[in-house]
Amino acid sequence: MIAALFLLAAVCPWALLRAGRRAFLPIAAVPLAGTVWLATYGPSVAEGEVHTQVVQWVPSINLELAFAMGTLQWVLAMIVLGIGAVVLAYCRWYFHDDSAGVPRFAGVLVAFIAAMLGLVLADDLLLLYVFWELTTVFSFLLVGHDPTRRSARQAAIQALMVTTLGGLAMLVGALALAHQAGTMRISEILADPPSGTLVTVGVMLLLVGALSKSALFPFHFWLPAAMAAPAPVSAYLHAASMVKAGVYLVALLAPAFADVPGWRPTLVGLGLLTMLIGGLRALRQNDLKLLLAFGTVSQLGFMVLVLGLGTRSAMLAGLGLVVAHALFKATLFLVVGLIDRTTGTRDLRKLTGLGRRMPWVAAAAALAAASMAGIPPLVGYVAKESVFVALVDVADYGEGTGMEGVLGWLLLVGVLLGSVLTVAYSARFVWGAFADREVTEEVRVTDVPVGFAAGPVLLAALGLVAGFLGSALTYVLAPHAELLPEGAHHAELSLWHGVGLPLAATVVALGVGALLFVARGPVQTLQGALALDVSLENGYRATMRGLDRFAVELTAVVQRGSAAAYLGITLLVVVLVPGSTLLRTYDSIDVRLWDTPYQAVVGGVIMLAAVMATRSRRRLRAVLLAGATGYGTAALFVLHGAPDLALTQALVETLTVVVFVLALRRMPEYFTDRPLSARRYWRVALGASVGLVAAGFMLVGASARIHEPVSAALPRLAVDYGGGANIVNVILVDTRAWDTFGEIAVLVAAGTGVASLIFLDVRGTGIRRVHEIPFPEGVSKQPTAPGRRVWLPAPRTMTPDKRSIIFEVITRLLFHTIIVFSVYLLFAGHNAPGGGFAGGLTAGLALVLRYLAGGRYELDEAAPIDAGKVIGAGLAFAALAAVVPLAFGGTVLQSAIVDLTVPLIGKVHLVSSALFDVGVYLVVLGLVLDLLRGLGSQIDRQIVKVQRAAAEAAAEAAEGSAR
Repeated sequence: MIAALFLLAAVCPWALLRAGRRAFLPIAAVPLAGTVWLATYGPSVAEGEVHTQVVQWVPSINLELAFAMGTLQWVLAMIVLGIGAVVLAYCRWYFHDDSAGVPRFAGVLVAFIAAMLGLVLADDLLLLYVFWELTTVFSFLLVGHDPTRRSARQAAIQALMVTTLGGLAMLVGALALAHQAGTMRISEILADPPSGTLVTVGVMLLLVGALSKSALFPFHFWLPAAMAAPAPVSAYLHAASMVKAGVYLVALLAPAFADVPGWRPTLVGLGLLTMLIGGLRALRQNDLKLLLAFGTVSQLGFMVLVLGLGTRSAMLAGLGLVVAHALFKATLFLVVGLIDRTTGTRDLRKLTGLGRRMPWVAAAAALAAASMAGIPPLVGYVAKESVFVALVDVADYGEGTGMEGVLGWLLLVGVLLGSVLTVAYSARFVWGAFADREVTEEVRVTDVPVGFAAGPVLLAALGLVAGFLGSALTYVLAPHAELLPEGAHHAELSLWHGVGLPLAATVVALGVGALLFVARGPVQTLQGALALDVSLENGYRATMRGLDRFAVELTAVVQRGSAAAYLGITLLVVVLVPGSTLLRTYDSIDVRLWDTPYQAVVGGVIMLAAVMATRSRRRLRAVLLAGATGYGTAALFVLHGAPDLALTQALVETLTVVVFVLALRRMPEYFTDRPLSARRYWRVALGASVGLVAAGFMLVGASARIHEPVSAALPRLAVDYGGGANIVNVILVDTRAWDTFGEIAVLVAAGTGVASLIFLDVRGTGIRRVHEIPFPEGVSKQPTAPGRRVWLPAPRTMTPDKRSIIFEVITRLLFHTIIVFSVYLLFAGHNAPGGGFAGGLTAGLALVLRYLAGGRYELDEAAPIDAGKVIGAGLAFAALAAVVPLAFGGTVLQSAIVDLTVPLIGKVHLVSSALFDVGVYLVVLGLVLDLLRGLGSQIDRQIVKVQRAAAEAAAEAAEGSAR
């Protein structure tokens, strides 16, 4: 079901673009079908059965997609899918034909439903966290649906920041809890809960995530701001998803961890505080949507308080409250969206007479508000009355909470005050939306389509019917509540609990709440007089402004625009932080100067070249001396018996020198003539320190080995497992092929970045063949024999002073040989030195020869193709080679070894992983081509432009002087 919803989310934009708003109805049919399908599990779930499904993902590290559906999960899943279907159908009439971004909105909303369904069904802590964060991301996109509105952008970022912060704390808590339990499976942890200080810390961190997600104090301020989202988003966000995630987590963990130190003080205390703050703020709102938003904050505090008590009767009442809240809050938000669309306003001071103009909508809103206020016989009353019963039991008997006596009665009084506020703002909503009263200018009301009103009417009717189904709800919800110990009285949801204190509490709440609404004028005046310009929302904004300011100031300090400063700071940190640890380990270093005197000779040459490079004032000489250090390193690899590394190092060094020389054409011949400052001594000291630290790292690493190196078994495994004798290549294209694939992907990204910096438009726009260009002055076009194709034609288009006979002769002699050799390296690399990387570099150097012999036109003759296409083809070929084994029943990147006897050739040894090397070959070749076109052809064009400009200027000057 989760996969189907994510697939539907991908299809939604296309469906909306093709069919318009009508597509919302068939889209809504999918979660509706899911609701019906889940309903068939109701009887078994009510009997206490838990349905599970596990899909192995990465068995080697025990990573799996584990799902479980018990009573709690089934109830939440029904809410997620059922409310989701109603909201999607409602969108058919809510959006206009010309509304911007609706196709994307539909896809994100369906993906949001899928993520929330995955969250409530996940039976793995890591999987739960993944879906948890997905809901955060999708809510960010939904709240910020209209990017042109600043309020929407700010609200989306605020919700993202707050809930992500809580999510990170939750992740740490999940890891701590899983570490102590020895498993990530939630069902196993709850069946045998661990204990200890680390468990307490982990559980409290999980609660931080729950509190931030469900907008409890001190995180409550993000939810009202999220009202910048369209009404369907608000209805779904508040009733069925996102904010219900924290409530679900509390209900899930309560049976196992309600007795953990700090659990009840945190949830009960913050829940009650949030309930009162939300209720008080709701009474002051004139925007109907904002009134409901603060009402949601209050209700969320109420639900978390009840579920966090950790008693059987409280758990049953809390689950009933979750169901009731989903029905009445979705109804009310859909009604507000309907009012907004038909009148153009949500300000209750401008609305009048809507009760007469839309009676069915008014009736639905009245039923939902009555359920929120706890008026019988609505399901909200059934749940709230059961809450009062549970609280009285806690005050009388403690019920294992330790809150009997004064603390319990204070809690009951606090909840009673919150209920009074709930009644008052519920009445304020109905009065503000539908009552007849005098207004400055009566708003114009458009007709309400039947389908538009169907959703809220249906949900309100369900809230009324559910009020008479207390025993059925008890039967369905009881299996989860029975995970907690039996209380003083039998827990049940019912319209009638008898005459007693709970009924008296309900009567007081309704009566005082009604009086509070009647006296709304003086109450609002009093609230305004007592209001302070201090809030957590203002604190958040001040914090974000301070953070932005700090970032600007810090950036001004550390981002000085100097590459030398950046490099110096980075190297200094390396020397001071990890480098300082060498002082404690230097005595363990076992120094072996060399295996053969030749290594000492090569090392001396490398050091001499390095010193001379730093002393050189001429750029070209410095580049060549730096290249000498690279070739010296290749010689050391040879002396150490590593021909593959030596070959690659030599090829890379050659190409690097060429690239440097090409770039030097646009730079001064000498380094700066300015006198050297005293800072050079600091640079010398830093360079020497980095060299010592790097050498120290390698010496400590080599001396710290206490076990047999892993490389001891590689020669045998390379042949048996990888089918090749070249250990290095087998590792790259077989045993660590995932790593290699990631590396070539990074190379592609780097090449794309370089191309973006160098090319003004697409890569291939400057490719021109020789026959397309005019011959320069002084060069006569030499005729060729009919049917004969001239090879290396570009030098003939160059003036004699720019041609190099040496390069032309070398290119004619060696180009084809080098290309053939590169192909040999590509396919021989599995058993001999070489491979795709070395082969690609070799082919790239062949292109360098063509460029040096004939310039940019000859390069285009040699490779008349966009380098980006070569790079993309290489990456695609590597990916194809990776997935082809799946077609033959294998796994990704699995290799096949085939030995054949071919007539006239003999035995042929083939390994399918060599095909992966072809992709590497193409990627490297494309990158070299990119470099040659960027630092070769592009600079050539710049030089030509400069020369033409200079010639034109000289001609104009000569003409002027002649006049």
